[in-house]
Amino acid sequence: MRSLLLIFLMSMTTALGSARELLVYVGTYTKTTSQGIYVSRFDSETGTLGELTLAAEAANPSFLALSPDRSHLYAVSEDTKAEYMGKPSGSVNAYSINSSDGRLTLINTVASGGRGPCHITVTPDGQGVLVANYSSGTVALLPVKAGGALGVPSAVDQHEGKSIHPSRQKGPYAHSINPSADGRFAFSADLGTDKIYTYRIDARAGTLTPVESSSSALEPGSGPRHLALSPDGRRAYVINELANTLTTFALDAESGSLKALQTVPSLPPDFSGNNTTAEVVVHPSGRYVYGSNRGHDSIAVFKVDPVTGTLSAVEHVSTQGKTPRNFSLDPSGRWLIAANQDGDSLVVFSVDQTSGRLSPTGQIVKVGMPVCVRFY
Repeated sequence: MRSLLLIFLMSMTTALGSARELLVYVGTYTKTTSQGIYVSRFDSETGTLGELTLAAEAANPSFLALSPDRSHLYAVSEDTKAEYMGKPSGSVNAYSINSSDGRLTLINTVASGGRGPCHITVTPDGQGVLVANYSSGTVALLPVKAGGALGVPSAVDQHEGKSIHPSRQKGPYAHSINPSADGRFAFSADLGTDKIYTYRIDARAGTLTPVESSSSALEPGSGPRHLALSPDGRRAYVINELANTLTTFALDAESGSLKALQTVPSLPPDFSGNNTTAEVVVHPSGRYVYGSNRGHDSIAVFKVDPVTGTLSAVEHVSTQGKTPRNFSLDPSGRWLIAANQDGDSLVVFSVDQTSGRLSPTGQIVKVGMPVCVRFY
């Protein structure tokens, strides 16, 4: 009986140990010292981030996405001058994940449906991968085949138009595409046209259908970049790169339409330098929203009104590095890891659950030009 109890306690200890340990994947630009996609172990109890190891060699795997069943990882290969299969196009890599050590095995590579792929997500049913191609102003749906392999784009949509910024908005620049929680719609933020495009998705059929009546225009010169949805699916938060603002939208779940409710600055009122925003993330509780500033080099923290979903500023926290691009919260919402692209560093923060405020833990892990952080 005693030996059985000992075995039970040992198995429980092992289970608890594995539950508290996560993997963290980091996408990078391979323009300097980086060689591709990196992985590290993360202790979710202590917030300790281990040293990074190379998970897979790849060219400019700037943005990453995980499949819902956590068996596969997809990465764009961001190169504005690249050709794939003889045509001007970026590409997307599909990988299988070794969950024990985080190593990635390449399954296949396909065209991204445009030039300069910069953002990637997976539909909630795992049947499709969505890609935003910045340089060509296109978005694409790539079908997921058996074993996690990707098919060639089954649908590509070309954005049209321009806006008022003399150099950054001469044409369309699709900067992100995100599916709704139920997988019925997708929303693409286009920096060049100041517009959020709404699509109906059928990942199994491989269709991505524009819904012009549900698309939404922003103030000219805003430069919408990334979008994040609230956990209840009723709000969307868009960070505007050129205007250095965040816009709160009400989301109609039936039509996929977005209605602007509020726009707030991402910067403190006394800042007068050059800045562009990058990422927006909603806390798992839905009570806080975070946005990154490149120039001010900070994370802006906002509190969410529980009734209206609108934002009020809480604080601005230095990322202790240059050009914070992407950042991610762990699944519990207790920790945030910021990627300082031009600071060659990942910085870990603890998150106060009652206020949303961030505190640096003192951990700084070096890696060349980190762009994207994903918890596994």
